[in-house]
Amino acid sequence: MDYEKRTFYMKAISIGKRYEIHEDSLKAYDKLPVNTYTVRFDKMSGFYLEARSRLAVTEKVYGIHPEKADKVLKAFTMFERNLGVILSGSKGIGKSLFARLLSAKAQDAGYPVIIIDQYIPGIAAYIESIEQEVVFLFDEFDKTFGSVCPGANEADPQSALLSMFDGTAQGKKLFIITCNSLYKLNDYLVNRPGRFHYHFRFDYPSPEEIQAYLTDKLRPAYIGEIRKVILFSKKVALNYDCLRAIAFELNLGLPFEKAIQDLNIINLHEECYNVTLHFHGGRTMTAKRCQLDLFGDDRSERVCLQDEHGRDQLIVEFDPRMCVYDYERHATIVPAEALSLDYIEYYEEETAEIKKLVPDYLSLSRAAERNLHYLTA
Repeated sequence: MDYEKRTFYMKAISIGKRYEIHEDSLKAYDKLPVNTYTVRFDKMSGFYLEARSRLAVTEKVYGIHPEKADKVLKAFTMFERNLGVILSGSKGIGKSLFARLLSAKAQDAGYPVIIIDQYIPGIAAYIESIEQEVVFLFDEFDKTFGSVCPGANEADPQSALLSMFDGTAQGKKLFIITCNSLYKLNDYLVNRPGRFHYHFRFDYPSPEEIQAYLTDKLRPAYIGEIRKVILFSKKVALNYDCLRAIAFELNLGLPFEKAIQDLNIINLHEECYNVTLHFHGGRTMTAKRCQLDLFGDDRSERVCLQDEHGRDQLIVEFDPRMCVYDYERHATIVPAEALSLDYIEYYEEETAEIKKLVPDYLSLSRAAERNLHYLTA
């Protein structure tokens, strides 16, 4: 029986006094080629990089993402040391999309991108051994590095990375981390622009972004449903995952009222809202962070409003079903004719003056989380 003889070409490599035999597919590079990699670990051979498909953004990008990504890359070229970027916010609102966009732009500029999706003891030293300009992406850093219990005689996973983030070793690096919960990040990462120069906080899509997104996704016959979605988003936070699902259902021909009933978007708790009563002439009375159920069976809501001095002056009652989204005011409002006012007769002279005021409309805005950045204007 004849056997086909397989030709085998070998290559020998040496690392110090150690020699290894490899097939001729082995290639040596002076620098890591521009590609996307994932860090892997083998108990026998140690750390290595596994090539994977390139990170790409195939869908339309909404908002100011491209501008922010360009800003980061411009800063990286100017920095003489490592540059860090924190991307934080709730799930499904664009952090991973921005990370992919930034990574794709970095590769276009000639930087390899390395993804770290798990904690492996000793990974900091391995990262520092890569002595060239490269991008490292830690997706869901708060999970992979914030929820790990260190073993005996091991440092906390995040603490072990601090000196690496500070590093000025040859080959500066761009570190990108995404996280859902800031409270799981090490205290030495937040408010430390020396380590992480940028912190982009992602919020839920604005009415304008919802309008743009759904206009692109919906068939012309269903564009009229967008107003209902925007009004709903002022009551319940909607991320892009929710909007994608809503667009799919609307394109089936369902009105929004029916589409939302079957989707995995449910009302688990009462939301908090800031409520403002606007009078003709410009005067207002407000109530902050009121717990309201705008979807409950009891359709009437009552809110105690305060004047500019913080004094309780009146109680406004309204039916949540009367809420409409006002495109000119960019707000969810209840028209004056749908309001019932009950005055608090404690400050007699002041109450008499307030009764002369003519209500214009009531506005409701979902109370956001505490603003993490400083307002300077």
